[in-house]
This record gives sequence, structure tokens and C-alpha cells, in this order.
Amino acid sequence: MKTYNDIYMTARTIVRQHGVESYNLEARILVAQAAGKSIPDLLRDLKLYTTDTVENRVADYLDRRLNGEPVAYITGTWEFYGLPMVVTPDVLIPRMDTELLVDTAKELLIGRNMNARILDLCCGSGCIACALGHELPATKLVAVDISARALEVCRSNVALNRLSSRVLCMQADAAASPPLGIGQFDMIVSNPPYIPAGDILSLDASVRDYEPIWALSGGEDGLKFYKSILKYWKSLLRGGGHLLFEVGEGQAEAVKDMMLAAGFAAADTRKDTLGVERVVIGKAYDNGTELY
Repeated sequence: MKTYNDIYMTARTIVRQHGVESYNLEARILVAQAAGKSIPDLLRDLKLYTTDTVENRVADYLDRRLNGEPVAYITGTWEFYGLPMVVTPDVLIPRMDTELLVDTAKELLIGRNMNARILDLCCGSGCIACALGHELPATKLVAVDISARALEVCRSNVALNRLSSRVLCMQADAAASPPLGIGQFDMIVSNPPYIPAGDILSLDASVRDYEPIWALSGGEDGLKFYKSILKYWKSLLRGGGHLLFEVGEGQAEAVKDMMLAAGFAAADTRKDTLGVERVVIGKAYDNGTELY
């Protein structure tokens, strides 16, 4: 019999030899999942002996990983903003870049509008809505996606993070008019599909072959959903409210220009840790009326 540490060290070596940068973390995640343990519990139990079942399960996970399948889809879970998230191939894997969208929303709301009503468009897994709901406990949120299967994942994450009383999941198309009766919002946040269609084939195979293409492709220029949201959904924003977009590298200026052309009072950006303008903020005129 082998110890958990024996299996972990073997997995670590295999993943490292195949060029995975985060080989330490990925090996820990895969072994912990195979053993049905949290990572802290795995590290505590490294010297303990395990079973052939766990060893075989790790071998299966390694085969899938080395064939390109992302760890998040193998384990069915991921973490976003410190919260556990159910993840399936029906949704994009939450990324650290998107945490800046949550940071920016908090920056704008804390101390100013703590009980804001927030709309999360193209919600996918619901990671943004869950993070905002957790961080801003007086808020009410509506999470919208066109995919019924993505909304199933979103609802699972809302329930997992005990937010069902404050987060409503709703099916609707961000590229079309909003449902009647959805109401007004103090803030709209969105991480829409923004990769130009022609760039999809050049994506890393772990993204291109496993993550849902419909959640990646933003049309010919990558800007389709920004244009549609500004056209159809901006009227749901209350005076003085904010619209926050995550954008791809090099898209910030174009999206800022679109916001100003759509009637926003101001537009600004926030940079990620690599200095990329990753979030674009539009501020509505504070006149107590809807945007025109």
C-alpha cells in the first residue's frame, strides 16, 4: 500500500513533466478529490496509507488532465473569491481576472449604496453574483443567462453559498430585450463573451476543446454583447447607477467609447495585476431618471 504522499509525489512529477506550471497545486487538487478530502485534510494525512481505489482514481484523473481536460471539470469544483463553486462543462471556469469586477463593484457600493439591487448579465456559473451577495449582505441580485443548463449550475452555487433568499436566477438573452417586469437596478455587472470569433481556434486546447464556445465568442470583433447590452439593457439602470463590464485585452477604449455614445455621464477603467485594462465602468447621469 502507498501513502497519500507517495501518490501525491508521483502525480506531481507526472504533471510537472508535462509542462503544467501549477503542478504542485493541480496534483494536490486531483489527489484530494480522488480521496474525498479537502486540501488541508490531505496535507494533514499525507503520511497515512490509502487504498488502491484512490490510487486508480488519481491515475484516471491524470489521464484526463494530460489529455487537456481542465482540473475544474475533472473535479467539478473550483474556487472564486474564496467561495466554493460547482463547475461543469456547461459554464466557463471562474478566473482570477474576474475577481477585479467584484472588487470594483464593492469599491463603488461600500459606504454608498450597501443595499443595492444588482443585475449580473451572462452569469454562467453565478460566481460574480455569489461573490457580490456574500461580500455585500444587504444586496439583492438577479443572475441572467441564456443557457438553461448554465442556470442550473448557477442555482446550485447560489444554494451552496446560502444565497437563495437574495439571488434570483432568470433565463434571458443579453443580446435581446429584457423580460418584462424585471425592474430597475442600481448596478449592472457583466462578464460577457468577448473573444473575437476568428481567435477561437487559436485558444489553448484546454479552453477551446472543453469550455463552452458560446460563452467565449463575442462575434466577429468580440464586441457583440457590449453593443447589445448597451442597446437593450441600459434602460434598466437607475440614475446615478453603474454598468461594469469585464473586457478582453485591448478592448477597453472601444467599450468606453460605446458607453459614452450610449449616454453615460462618464466612463473609466480598472487595471488587473498585469496592467491590462480589464474592467470598464459606465456611470449613469444622477438625475433620478433612466438613461436616455
